[in-house]
Amino acid sequence: MPYTLDQLNAMTEAEFVAAIGPAFEDTPTIAAQVWPQRPFASVANLHQHMVKIVQAMTTADQLALISAHPDLGTRVAMAEASVAEQTKAGLTNLSSEEYHQFQTLNQQYKNRFGFPFILAVANHTKASILESFAQRLRNSTEAEIAIALQEIQKIAHLRLEAWILPDTLSHQ
Repeated sequence: MPYTLDQLNAMTEAEFVAAIGPAFEDTPTIAAQVWPQRPFASVANLHQHMVKIVQAMTTADQLALISAHPDLGTRVAMAEASVAEQTKAGLTNLSSEEYHQFQTLNQQYKNRFGFPFILAVANHTKASILESFAQRLRNSTEAEIAIALQEIQKIAHLRLEAWILPDTLSHQ
């Protein structure tokens, strides 16, 4: 990593899944299902095809995708991409008080909705994440499923952009 789009388009299914399977947390089947739709014209085109697969999933599969994500600010093992994203947002350097606050909110959220709080933390601070927790705890379960899937799509897009080199001028 990173790869060019031409490299991804030329990969075997196993290579492709290994390369971009982690875009959707612990759900490499999305990459496997999108592989036959190659070649992809752009990162946005690849992402769009992956999102269509997520949208076509059963509710149970969508909930499994949501549940594959780690709690924010937790100290458990998680995917390398999640560690990097949470580190950038300052969630791996929480004080004891902040850690307790995140754990309490994570548990309240899980108790209310039955799945973890999902937020694309790339453009957030600890304060804005805590504010999002408070706001979203008031939502309906249906609204939170929709928001979680939108956030997962944002996370996947950011990951793909980080892992795939911008197109070069060789395609002119």
